[in-house]
Amino acid sequence: MNRRVVITGLGLVTPLGTGVEKAWLALVEGRSGVRPITRFDATGFDTRVAGEVPDFQPELWMEKKEARRLDLFEQFALAAGVMAWEDSGLKVSAENEDRIGCLVGSGVGGIGSVEEAHGKLLDKGPGRVSAFLITQIIANLGAGALGIRLGVKGPNWVPVSACATGAHSIGEAARLIRYGECDAVLAGGAEAPLTPTCVAGFNAMKAMCSDRNDSPARASRPFDASRNGFVPAEGAGVLVVEELEHARRRGAKIVAELVGYGANSDAHHITAPAPGGEGAVRCMRRALQDAEMRPEEIGYINAHGTSTPLNDANETLAIKRVFGEHARRLAVSSTKSMTGHPLGAAGGIETVFSALALQRGVLPPTINYETPDPECDLDYVPNRARELRVEAAMSNSFGFGGTNAVLVLKRYRG
Repeated sequence: MNRRVVITGLGLVTPLGTGVEKAWLALVEGRSGVRPITRFDATGFDTRVAGEVPDFQPELWMEKKEARRLDLFEQFALAAGVMAWEDSGLKVSAENEDRIGCLVGSGVGGIGSVEEAHGKLLDKGPGRVSAFLITQIIANLGAGALGIRLGVKGPNWVPVSACATGAHSIGEAARLIRYGECDAVLAGGAEAPLTPTCVAGFNAMKAMCSDRNDSPARASRPFDASRNGFVPAEGAGVLVVEELEHARRRGAKIVAELVGYGANSDAHHITAPAPGGEGAVRCMRRALQDAEMRPEEIGYINAHGTSTPLNDANETLAIKRVFGEHARRLAVSSTKSMTGHPLGAAGGIETVFSALALQRGVLPPTINYETPDPECDLDYVPNRARELRVEAAMSNSFGFGGTNAVLVLKRYRG
């Protein structure tokens, strides 16, 4: 079976704000969500800025008692998932409950809860460790909490694939629908990695930006010649993906159509991309093949665009290898220039942004693009959003371990 898949609900918790409209407005205005770290005392850290969610109020989405039982990444997943669900207008019944799935992944899971529990263990002994610790740390339990809240009884599991987690979740959700196992799935990613250990670990790898602590809004600068590392971030992006005829029958609002998905591996290095973007090339081609589309039919790419020297140069080269001469006519932007890099949540957040770009005819910019890099020589929609209606978009997500996921979306025309 190859049933058509559409997007009917959107939910966002981001450094640009909580809620789809709030985040989208900040995005197209080119505002940065990167600020000094407040989740912990970052004095002495090489990186002291991050994309923190500025306005998240868990009590708007769950009871205080429930919030205390959940890690922050689970709270984000629950909020973004309920948001997407309400946006979709779907209702659960005895007839459809086992035809609705939930795949909302996380790259690092409840690392904040691990750190807190370990501190209590060392200071006060094992008796002070929370009975909820295990359910706070496991990566699939954001999806578990969301499925329980909504009462959906279809497949409930998550990919864990570092920074490609959210995109893999959406792609696998689409497969469940295509193959007839589900009629709708909540899919995306959620992450809360802004903890001392996590930030220190990335700093030790020399992976993060460390030269813009005094100017946070300028820290994430994908494709710019002066980029020197990614900016860590938190948040969640969840979509409701649904079988087309199922959505039509209930009169659903359709945002965009999800037509292609590619997933593969570099099999090269645990953190560095394959030379020449070889794995990304194969993954983008696989997604285009799945979509039954020619490269020249894509008008916009939401790039992985992490603001690291290796990724941005390799992704640019990969795009040129896949799209040939058309690469010069493509609009390519990195919304991580504004959100920072929310790891496993990135693919979910960026798929929401890509769907909105198609629906609304506005392409988000790459802010902080000031100094051109000869190795990064495409049209990155520099600094200002662009009003341009394109028919199809691609969203790239690449992760540690050499894992890659690419999604292709089309403007819905009925």
